[in-house]
Amino acid sequence: MMAGATAVAVALSTAPCAQAAPKPWNGRYQFVTYASQKAGTSPAARQKENDFGAAFMLSTACSVTKCVATVVDGPAPGNPTIPQPTRYTWNGSEWATTYDWLWDCALGTSGQKQWAPATSWAYYGPQPDGSLRGTWHTDIADGPCRGNVVMPVAAFPG
Repeated sequence: MMAGATAVAVALSTAPCAQAAPKPWNGRYQFVTYASQKAGTSPAARQKENDFGAAFMLSTACSVTKCVATVVDGPAPGNPTIPQPTRYTWNGSEWATTYDWLWDCALGTSGQKQWAPATSWAYYGPQPDGSLRGTWHTDIADGPCRGNVVMPVAAFPG
């Protein structure tokens, strides 16, 4: 009877990741940030910007307590203060990442920029078609772009 109880305990201890993330986030995905749809309280939210994206390769590793999808290949970000590699942790319903960096605030039409401390978090929720959709939110701590910027994001397999 004890051996059966041990088997059940082992099965239950590995279940959270399996139940929380039934499909690992593996393979090549085209990420899109819909900057043309940004909103928020920062003056940067009102600056016109085109949508942008790139292809990234992800690999998921799960432990007993969590699953983490890591970007293992793809272009480096244009902003060198964004921590690399990007890692997304499964929270039970979506893949999430949080990081501190420096926002490069554009100052008018001169092309000059001012750097300001910022914190971002992004969420990607799996969709029935195999894509992931969510939101990227950034809080900019100070400077002329102080406030927040929110943009829809998506990742498409292939």
